[in-house]
Amino acid sequence: MRSDIDHLPPHKQRELERVVQIIFEEFEDALALATQGWKKKGRISKVILYGSYGRGGWVDEPHTAKGYQSDYDLLIIVSDKRLTDRIEYWAKLDDRLIREFGVTKTLRTPVNFIVHSLQEVNNGLLGGRYFFMDVARDGIALYQDHDSELAEPKPMTPHAALDMAREYAEEWLPSARRKFKLYRDAVDQDFLKEAAFLLHQTVETLYHGVLLICRFYTPHSHNLAFLRTQAEQIDPRLIDAWPREDRTDRARFEKLKDAYVKARYSKHYKITEDELAWLGDRVEHLAAIVETICNERIAELEDTARDAG
Repeated sequence: MRSDIDHLPPHKQRELERVVQIIFEEFEDALALATQGWKKKGRISKVILYGSYGRGGWVDEPHTAKGYQSDYDLLIIVSDKRLTDRIEYWAKLDDRLIREFGVTKTLRTPVNFIVHSLQEVNNGLLGGRYFFMDVARDGIALYQDHDSELAEPKPMTPHAALDMAREYAEEWLPSARRKFKLYRDAVDQDFLKEAAFLLHQTVETLYHGVLLICRFYTPHSHNLAFLRTQAEQIDPRLIDAWPREDRTDRARFEKLKDAYVKARYSKHYKITEDELAWLGDRVEHLAAIVETICNERIAELEDTARDAG
């Protein structure tokens, strides 16, 4: 696996060095009071930069009319699957990266990360899951120890890939349609907070669906901003679903993102019919794009399977 980031501007290289330092600081802090033997032996095996900054083609134009900025996407590989627990071991890192980007401005680029054990990554490679194969091929190791070799990828057969994509499509796309119908029913009955939560679930389902159908992998996350960045790497048409140039539009998306928790549990969460109507229109547009991309992907897999005989 490559380990150089010479294709990045110097300030991006320095920033990624800082991000890796933060990752290790927070991980060491999370294990500082460990008493179990397995936990005391816990370590980070690799930190891999993937996505647009790994393969090239990133966008860093937050101040333009479109206002689009690529995130750093990192895969953190740990020595034990138990260390992948997002709440127990990685919540403080999540908070710190958000704070250093959004509050103190010590980071100029947003950071997303996923955490897997080496065994999980190698299982993905041996199972031919496109996401892990792409990371192994295009990713850049910002850190790696000497005992963390990745398995040789074993692509699945064209017919197996087609069957898997169809299975995901039959599960996730109808599920998104059902959730959107429930959102509309909630609006009609004036249950606005419940409608916001159901609309959040619709978007989450759409993003998980397109990721699974196109890459055979989706992160275990309810964070719509994170899922959005992961999905938009599949096809730039997905970017058009959410206008970013206007502060009001960005605030509406943030309100939808917050609905997963706040719409259910916070008495202070408020959302208007107008906001829901705008969000609903954007989600309908998103759903149409997702359906198109997924149908195109399945058609590609059908052609490949047909050619394979």
